[in-house]
Amino acid sequence: MEGTWHFISNSPAETEQLATKLASFLKKGDLLTLEGDLGAGKTSFSKGLAKGLGVRETVNSPTFTIIKEYQGRLPFYHMDAYRLEDGSEDLGLEEYFEGEGVSVVEWASMLEDQLPHNRLDITIQYTGELTRQFTFKAYGEHYYSICKELLEQ
Repeated sequence: MEGTWHFISNSPAETEQLATKLASFLKKGDLLTLEGDLGAGKTSFSKGLAKGLGVRETVNSPTFTIIKEYQGRLPFYHMDAYRLEDGSEDLGLEEYFEGEGVSVVEWASMLEDQLPHNRLDITIQYTGELTRQFTFKAYGEHYYSICKELLEQ
């Protein structure tokens, strides 16, 4: 089951609120991918997800470390593939994707061949100085159900 939804955010605060709400639907082993230009709001979105998962630490971009792990009601695995020149490197990502937490991969297109089919792809596009359009593409019944409940109100 697949589906696509759109959401307009008018501020970084609204972006974080959307992600915090999304986190309430997530369970262990869930995978979200984030695509968008530099500064589009991927890290703001990730901060909102972490907050919704009960993470108390400061979340920032894992650009130079590739993977950062945080503890909350579920572990939160924040990944950034931007600097990976060869997406086929063996980073053991499947252990995260099938693990006890929620995985978020920024610049996931760099790892396309390593991503499971069932996931939620989120693309963020600039639509103004503070506004962003989010495109949610759900692959699999679980993510389809989440988007339907989260975005069809």
